[in-house]
Order: sequence, then C-alpha cells, then structure tokens
Amino acid sequence: MHGCCGERTFFTKEEKVEMLKEYKESLEKEAKGVAERIKEMQKE
Repeated sequence: MHGCCGERTFFTKEEKVEMLKEYKESLEKEAKGVAERIKEMQKE
C-alpha cells in the first residue's frame, strides 16, 4: 500500500478512517468464519 509504482503514500484523515472501517469489517467477517469453523469441528 505504499512506496512503489506511483502508489500514494499520504492519505487524508477521511481516507484513513474509511480504510480502517473496511479493515474492521474484514476482521469481523474473518472472526465469524473462524467461529463457524470451530463449531463445525466440534461436531465431528
């Protein structure tokens, strides 16, 4: 996300907030998937 090939280095506060919101949503989906997998494995 930084440095190479003309990619941006500096982001506005609003852009950072949006990126963090997307990251949080991704983590929440991952956690839900992990919880589902644990539940499936406990049934086996």
